[in-house]
Amino acid sequence: MEYSLVCHSLYAFWSSPVKKKLILLSIMFLIWVYMLYSCVGYCSTMPSLVVDSYRGKETGSAVGKRTESSRTDLVSRLLAKPQPWEDIETDYEEPSIRTAASRDLLNNELETDRADDWDEMRGDQQRAPEPSAMSSFSNGSGSKKLPQAIIIGVKKGGTRALLEFLRVHPDIRAVGAEPHFFDRNYENGLEWYRELMPKTLEGQITMEKTPSYFVTREAPARISAMSRDTKLIVVVRDPVTRAISDYTQTLSKKPDIPSFESLTFKNRTTGLIDTSWSAIQIGIYAKHLDNWLQYFPMDQILFVSGERLISDPAGELGRVQDFLGLKRIITDKHFYFNQTKGFPCLKKAEGSSKPHCLGKTKGRTHPNINPEVVQRLRDFYRPFNMKFYQMTGHNFGWD
Repeated sequence: MEYSLVCHSLYAFWSSPVKKKLILLSIMFLIWVYMLYSCVGYCSTMPSLVVDSYRGKETGSAVGKRTESSRTDLVSRLLAKPQPWEDIETDYEEPSIRTAASRDLLNNELETDRADDWDEMRGDQQRAPEPSAMSSFSNGSGSKKLPQAIIIGVKKGGTRALLEFLRVHPDIRAVGAEPHFFDRNYENGLEWYRELMPKTLEGQITMEKTPSYFVTREAPARISAMSRDTKLIVVVRDPVTRAISDYTQTLSKKPDIPSFESLTFKNRTTGLIDTSWSAIQIGIYAKHLDNWLQYFPMDQILFVSGERLISDPAGELGRVQDFLGLKRIITDKHFYFNQTKGFPCLKKAEGSSKPHCLGKTKGRTHPNINPEVVQRLRDFYRPFNMKFYQMTGHNFGWD
């Protein structure tokens, strides 16, 4: 009898047209919410300027104070106001004895790098959209991984341009600022390093760039210890032009530094080049590459031409995408040439619908250098360039 009443009640409830519509609407609403959540979760793992801009501005000290006490603490840190990251290019094997002028110049170079990085980050902050409530809701998607690919060099070669171009690719997620983990922050440990990385989904590649790695003696062994499968990218440029660009960067912030000529030579009369000056030393690519080949095979290192990155950005980006095993998504349609700056810009920057060129610290006008000094530098670099061409199997046409 009771069973019959229950069945009758259920039948009466279901047979009511109004109640039947309410049940169907409830089911449809639940399905819609689930689909919306899934879509937002996927979209949040696409390249996001907001997330990268934030992570790029965290200071090393702020990250070093993190603890793994609870998930709540992690969320609060992600939503905290970002702090500027101090990004410093360090010299390679600096001599133990320096003149007072050399020490002052080194300090000037470090201060200049800090100022340039802060200018870049301010530019990123100005063009970054405000995070929406929905994007904050979906921040939990994906996981942080150690980088599978690293842009290891070289300073003033075009590494910032390459990274900005690569971040357009939906399968690449990259840290905005330079972590300097393998040269300056290695004692903080791999978990500290991992925490700097953006979240990725399966199939996406995590990347970072720190140009000073290429000229840091310990970096190859340390990266190999992290993963022998790490893919390495080096943006190289005519070493003479690169040295002048390096000097120009310092000169823009410290106009009272010695002349390029006086810094280039140990003895102007004999024409002996001062290889202790980092602007000169970085361009001896063959010497630095020898160190890397002790830990990584040549097929795990891609050399990108800084000159072709300007004249044919899509072509060089195609090589990089092939090297990383990714579909060629970044093509000619993503670029336009800015006549004022003299290099290509993105038609649509990552995380924005507006065109984007690199900041004011890029594309500076070089000072006039005595042609005899330039020629002496070309003579100095020529045998090193020839050796580098032989090692890489590629003639970059600098001579």
